[in-house]
Amino acid sequence: MSRIAATFSKLKEQRKKALIPFVTSGDPSPELSVPLMHAMVKAGADIIELGVPFSDPMADGPAIQRSSERAIKNGVGVRNVLNYVTEFRKTNDVTPVVLMGYANPIEHMGYESFAKAARASGVDGVLVVDYPPEESGDLFKYLDAHQLDPIFLLAPTSSDARIAAVGKLARGYVYYVSLKGVTGAANIDLIEVAAKLPKIKSATNLPVGVGFGIRDAATAKLVARIADAVVIGSRIIQEIENSNASNVLENVAQLLSGIRTAMDSNSA
Repeated sequence: MSRIAATFSKLKEQRKKALIPFVTSGDPSPELSVPLMHAMVKAGADIIELGVPFSDPMADGPAIQRSSERAIKNGVGVRNVLNYVTEFRKTNDVTPVVLMGYANPIEHMGYESFAKAARASGVDGVLVVDYPPEESGDLFKYLDAHQLDPIFLLAPTSSDARIAAVGKLARGYVYYVSLKGVTGAANIDLIEVAAKLPKIKSATNLPVGVGFGIRDAATAKLVARIADAVVIGSRIIQEIENSNASNVLENVAQLLSGIRTAMDSNSA
């Protein structure tokens, strides 16, 4: 059983939902990347989505765009990100790590080289924003060969055919984008999300996580009532921006701890 599957299985037994924070590798600094990962786990993160810095993102809002710009300025690329995962694995062999990013850095490295290096570093899943299932065949072949879970996005505009395609190819979990727009763009429409999730669930047995637009503990609590996982990114990046090197780990941990407590109160 993969780390991702084992994590969701354990949470189901505990009647809890997964908290999946997103951070961009190399932000706020390369030196703090691994300590930040550990701090998030200690605060209650179940799975970590680790952003691979990219200069031309298409789905990320201003906050995450700025985090990528800072990371690139810090000289961080895909190989650095894999090194961070390797370092993280020296003391944490349980928490799943998912790389989230765009096709260009992976294609530049080469599908096979990327998949082999990702597996060796301890990565569990890969989400490539600009690879829909219809165009992911070549990468999927190498991810599958190296036991890496391909994770796909679905959105309010996803057709029945796209939902079915994702249902066939995805592993680990499915990431439902809760709104039309970029990360951090608007408040989540819980009624619309609740209406969409049953259709997705009918196409896959995988857990479904919801992200985009989740900005506080109260919203996370409500989303956790209808989804298997809560994904939160822009709000964490904003916390990083508003912190300094001496307090950023504490501030991010405090934010996540409050969200974790709110989510768990659903099963209390």
